[in-house]
Amino acid sequence: MQSIEPSRIQLMIDQFVNQDLYIHLEMTTGAYAAHLDSSKHPAANFITNAVIRYSHGGISGSGPYRVGLKMDRGWIYAEGLTHYEESESDRLIMAGHDNEGKLVVALQLSREPF
Repeated sequence: MQSIEPSRIQLMIDQFVNQDLYIHLEMTTGAYAAHLDSSKHPAANFITNAVIRYSHGGISGSGPYRVGLKMDRGWIYAEGLTHYEESESDRLIMAGHDNEGKLVVALQLSREPF
C-alpha cells in the first residue's frame, strides 16, 4: 500500500459517483486482542458487500484523512485513512494504520463484490 495522495483519491471517488457500488467498511480499536491489554476499550464495526450509491464524495484533512460519501438518505464517513492500494484501478481500497502498522480502519469501494 502507498501513502494516500488526496488528489488521486479524489479522482477515484469522482469516477464512482452515481453508480451502484459494493462497500467494505470496518473499524477496530483492537477488539480481537483486548484480552492482551485490559486498559484498552474494545470497539469494532464491519460491513461488507452492501450496495450503496453516492451523489458526492470527498477526501479532506492533512493526514490521516477523512472520506465522506453523500447518499440520498445519509452519509458514509471514514476517518483515520493513511494508505491506499495503488495497483487497483476498478476498486478504491483505503486503510488507516496506527503507529505500530496495525489496521484501524478500512474503506473499500468496488463495482464487483469483495
